[in-house]
Amino acid sequence: MSLFSIADLHLSHTAGKPMDKFGARWTDYTEKIDKRWRAVVTDADTVVVAGDISWAIDLEGAVEDFRFIESLPGRKIIGKGNHDYWWQTAAKLEAFKEENGFGTVDFLYNNAFETEDYIISGTRGWYVEEKMQQKENADYQKIVARENGRLRLSLSEADAIRQKTGKPILAYFHFPPVFGDFRCGEFIETLKEFGVKNCYFGHIHGNYTVPRSTNTDGICFSIISADYLNFVPMITMPMDY
Repeated sequence: MSLFSIADLHLSHTAGKPMDKFGARWTDYTEKIDKRWRAVVTDADTVVVAGDISWAIDLEGAVEDFRFIESLPGRKIIGKGNHDYWWQTAAKLEAFKEENGFGTVDFLYNNAFETEDYIISGTRGWYVEEKMQQKENADYQKIVARENGRLRLSLSEADAIRQKTGKPILAYFHFPPVFGDFRCGEFIETLKEFGVKNCYFGHIHGNYTVPRSTNTDGICFSIISADYLNFVPMITMPMDY
């Protein structure tokens, strides 16, 4: 039983949204995901998918994308990305699962999940790009505070599991808390408070020369964008510690 990580599947079985503008690596990407996921993941494994799951704008439109995800091996823990417009309340997401028989899917939403070796926590985060931070006159500090509150809820639940099991907590974001010169101090301080040593993020596309992992304030931050991983879910090993 292994843990794998990936983000940014950007599935579009019904939305018809191409990804080629992000580069040639995205050509036939759905087929690549299908083949390469199956090559490494078994039904006994867990895969955390950190946001930008489907281009659908509502749950009805996302059914075929989730049917594809359900067909892939393993348990899937799904987080929210900035393009997941289909995302709804926790109750509606659970109803969506039940109505469609998506038994291998869980949603990371102000909560935490125990796996074989780890505890999974996380939240969406917020934009790295300064121009996007001001999108539609967004109040950056307010949004970060909200996301940090959700992170705290998730980590509090994770910590309760850790008290019982002793397993380490992993944190997943869609947006990177640290990338280049960008550093979201609020998220970092919360991660440090809960003793998180490993954090994973997606969102970054077309940049394949950055290091897979960097260390900030004693935390290892690793990129897991699907195209960065060449659409192969990344195994998360105990040696990370």
